[in-house]
This record gives sequence, C-alpha cells and structure tokens, in this order.
Amino acid sequence: MVELGVNIDHVATIRQARRTVEPDPVAAAYFAELGGADTITVHLREDRRHIQDRDVRILKETVHIKLNFELSCAPEIVDICCATHPRQATLVPERREEVTTEGGLNLLRGDGVVEQAIEKLRDQGIEVSLFIDPDREQIEKAEALGVHAIELHTGQYALARGADQRRELDRLTQAGVIATDLGLRLHAGHGLTYQNVIPIASIPNMFELNIGHSIVSRAVLVGFQAAVAEMKRLIQVPRA
Repeated sequence: MVELGVNIDHVATIRQARRTVEPDPVAAAYFAELGGADTITVHLREDRRHIQDRDVRILKETVHIKLNFELSCAPEIVDICCATHPRQATLVPERREEVTTEGGLNLLRGDGVVEQAIEKLRDQGIEVSLFIDPDREQIEKAEALGVHAIELHTGQYALARGADQRRELDRLTQAGVIATDLGLRLHAGHGLTYQNVIPIASIPNMFELNIGHSIVSRAVLVGFQAAVAEMKRLIQVPRA
C-alpha cells in the first residue's frame, strides 16, 4: 500500500498572505490525520514564506503520524531540523526567487554541502531522504551517501501531456527499478494531482507520495459551500 504524505505548506501560504492566525496549518495537519494521511510534510524555507518556526515546534508536539521535515542544506535550517527531531528529513534544493521547487538536488556537484547536512541529520537519528530527478547517476550517488530513501521529482511528468507524459512516466518507472535494486525506499512528489497521481502510485515498489498543493486546492473548494452556509446562519440574527 502506498503511503500518503500531505504537505500543508500552502495552508500556511494562505495565512501568511494576511499575516494573521488562520488558516492554521496545525489544524490542517489534524484534519489530514483524520482523513487518513500517513505523513505530514512541511518545508521550512529560509525566507519563511509559508511555514514558520512556531508551526514546526507545535507540529512536532501534536502530530501523531510521521513528520517529514523538508529543508535545504542551509546550516541554520539543518540545525532547526536536528532540534525538532522529526522522523524523516527530506533534503531539497531551494532558491529564494523560485515560486516552488524547480528540480531535484544535484548530488554530483562535489562541494560537500549535501554530505555535511546528511551527516548532521543522521547523527541525530533522523531518517534522510533526498529529492532528486529520475537520473541513474543521481540515484547511485544517493545510495553511496547512505540515505534511506529518495523522492523522485515528478514535476516534468506533471507538466507533460500525451506521449511526452508517457515518456516521463517510463523514466520515473525505470528510476524506481534502479532505486529499489540499490535498496533505497522509493518516494515521489511534486505537481501530483487527483488527475495524474494513479500512474505514479502504480510504479512498482512505490512507498510514499508527498502531495500538497492539489489537496489544499481541493479542500478550499469542496469545503467552501459549508463554510458559506455556516456564516450565512450566523448573520441571520433577529432584528430589533
């Protein structure tokens, strides 16, 4: 059975648009658990554009399922992750100007930054996953680094259509075979929606999918009627 990691970042995105207290991503995590999520995923970005440090601290105390902490290799963020001690940390690339993560880590650049982050996280007993493109060299390097899992970047698959999407699916499937043959746990995520997720979930040995934006988007709409009806009831006060 494929496990579902629910990324609650975009609940915080809505909150931060007004710098207020709602909607609360901690509450979203609670309802995600009720909905059957296996993992709660949060990405504490260096610019704090959505999830805040306080969110991470409270989630650590309140989430009863696996907490997956997405992070860059920035030393400050790695230190926060080590102090939080989630069950899993997923290292991802990060650029300040990007709207969302644009691709996988480059494990072949040889500057030692990823290796240092992995070492610090593993020293704290935190399982480490690496967000990478479905490329043989990247997967083999991940295995050499001794991590427990990789998360395949599905962004190109999500953007493609027709024959191009089938080719991207084949690429992901082949990457999955390489990863599992090397003993790596297979995760995937980015751009997955209610319309395109089934083929990814069907990849042999797929263990975990991390999905955020599509779930939050659906929740905004399917819950809107009930929210409006409740407000309408509240304002129907008797007039003097």
